[in-house]
Amino acid sequence: MPLITLTTDFGTKDHFVGAVKGAIFSELSDAKIVDITHEISPFNITETAYILKNSYKSFPDKTIHIIGVDSELSADNKHIAVELDNHFFVCPDNGIISMIASEIKPSKIVEINIHDRIESSFPVLDVFVQVACFIARGGNLTVIGKEVKEFKKLVEIQPKVNQAKNQIIGGVVYIDNYGNVISNISQKMFQEIGKGRRFKASARRYSFTKIFTKYNQVAGNNAHDNIQYDGSKLAIFNAAGYLEIAIYRSNSDTVGGASTLLGLGYRDSITLNFINDSQLDFTPLT
Repeated sequence: MPLITLTTDFGTKDHFVGAVKGAIFSELSDAKIVDITHEISPFNITETAYILKNSYKSFPDKTIHIIGVDSELSADNKHIAVELDNHFFVCPDNGIISMIASEIKPSKIVEINIHDRIESSFPVLDVFVQVACFIARGGNLTVIGKEVKEFKKLVEIQPKVNQAKNQIIGGVVYIDNYGNVISNISQKMFQEIGKGRRFKASARRYSFTKIFTKYNQVAGNNAHDNIQYDGSKLAIFNAAGYLEIAIYRSNSDTVGGASTLLGLGYRDSITLNFINDSQLDFTPLT
């Protein structure tokens, strides 16, 4: 039974998601469809890339992922089908694949060319569904497009490293349902560049000299009475392995999230500065 996932910015108020699912079932009545999310911020490619990178690996090999964000066809925004990490992605060539392919090289990329037969203002429905169903039947990618070697790179998804200044400059790529602010700085990069040195993470006027691996670590040995720590700000490497700025037990009704309380938004800078012992001043970081 073919497994097809959907990731879009369509929301659920309109007919778009239902129409896409109906078109898939019309092509493949035994298809299994999974909604990853339809609540991507409109046209937000970076947010889409983050969500996909951290969700596709939970699906079995050969899963087909339809991505409907900023998908209108143009000379600068072509449509591609990608085989990567034993999964298939059908999407616009607008940089969405960048975050996934930053560590894993695609085994095949084709530029979809069936548009000559289809005139559409809704390519996810009219083009992506056909391509996904063709792949699900065992079709070869080269039948629906010409093979290409490159895809569009989204530079802002990748943090910058300044070796001379012992610094990583990243940015906010996603704000989750709790208002937690997720950066593009990975724990792997932190360890490779930091090499165990002291550091200071800075976001606007806030700074952190400790990064947790669990949210309740902010309460230390007082975890049995941790309500007093509600609202504490912290830095953490989240389950996806990215540096996150959070508010402990945040919620929109009472405490509020890191995004609103700390004034952090999409694309805001988050910087890590590493400090050698010889650079310490009279007030060393703790």
